[in-house]
Amino acid sequence: MSEQMNRAQSSSDWLKSYYYLRFAVSAAWVAVAFTAAKSVPPLAAVMLVAYPLWDALANYVDAQRSGGLGRNQSQLLNFVVSIVTAIAVAIALGRSMNAVLAVYGVWAVVSGAFQLVTALRRWKTNGAQWAMILSGAQSALAGLFFVKMAGGAEAIGIANVAPYAAFGAFYFLVSAVWLSVSDILRKSPQAVR
Repeated sequence: MSEQMNRAQSSSDWLKSYYYLRFAVSAAWVAVAFTAAKSVPPLAAVMLVAYPLWDALANYVDAQRSGGLGRNQSQLLNFVVSIVTAIAVAIALGRSMNAVLAVYGVWAVVSGAFQLVTALRRWKTNGAQWAMILSGAQSALAGLFFVKMAGGAEAIGIANVAPYAAFGAFYFLVSAVWLSVSDILRKSPQAVR
């Protein structure tokens, strides 16, 4: 029983660290997207390719900590989709920002669905996954909006993608804080005894 509790605590500690890291990277990406990258197209291009690559790496590392990609099919698929997206974004950059936004839109729908599945699976073992479920659902909706927007005549830039990343950062922060508070509350009765 103690070994199972230690494993659950280790998993919770990993998720907290992982969610805080995902928040920090996404928040930094958003800050640069809204400032320097808006007026420096080469930087924006690198950032637009790097964002799905970061997502692929994060899914890979998280899956490895949770039994590997073979045991975490939704993260395996998210990893593959994110790699393919980075390549597609690099190609789309040669066409137009509308094409890039369309690629981001499709990615947001698919990766949002996989994130939702991962959060539902984790709910049993880690709890506090409601924010990740909301994030996955909102990602899918944002993706549909991106695809629609990509077909319009409006000028598109990295600032159109940044709010999507900002919401992702917010949900990672909420999940990390929620897990931290849950751990504190779980440990407080033990401290009183």
